[in-house]
Amino acid sequence: EMPTTRYQIEREILIEAPVEVVWRTVTEPSQITQWFAPEVALAAEPGARGHIRFSDDEGGPVLVETVEPPTRFSFWWNHPTGAELEPGNAVLVEFTLASEGAGHTRLRVTESGLEPLAWSDAEKQHYADGHNEGWADFIGRLAQLLAPQA
Repeated sequence: EMPTTRYQIEREILIEAPVEVVWRTVTEPSQITQWFAPEVALAAEPGARGHIRFSDDEGGPVLVETVEPPTRFSFWWNHPTGAELEPGNAVLVEFTLASEGAGHTRLRVTESGLEPLAWSDAEKQHYADGHNEGWADFIGRLAQLLAPQA
């Protein structure tokens, strides 16, 4: 159950692929680069540090929080410049996967943790709006990548 927050970032999609396939696609760098970001270095291990880079000025360090194959994976990102990335000063991205029917997976992506950050309300709302749009695009790409070929 999702806690209610002022800045809700949540997207969900039904993907035509088994949960194990979707799990690999959201946790393995060689798969993540096909639908999310061109540069990904991370290990699906709690406490692992890595990075996700979209471009020269977008992206940065990540800290893996939760790894529960094949249903839950989360990491922290987008921490303040000049600070060490740690839980509580960053935003938590969580992927929740559930098998649904033969060969289908319901994928939910959420971001939480904006409220305690030292950003203005306008910055937090801008982030939430942008990331809601962004996740819709990214998980759409993921679903297309895994869609059965006709």
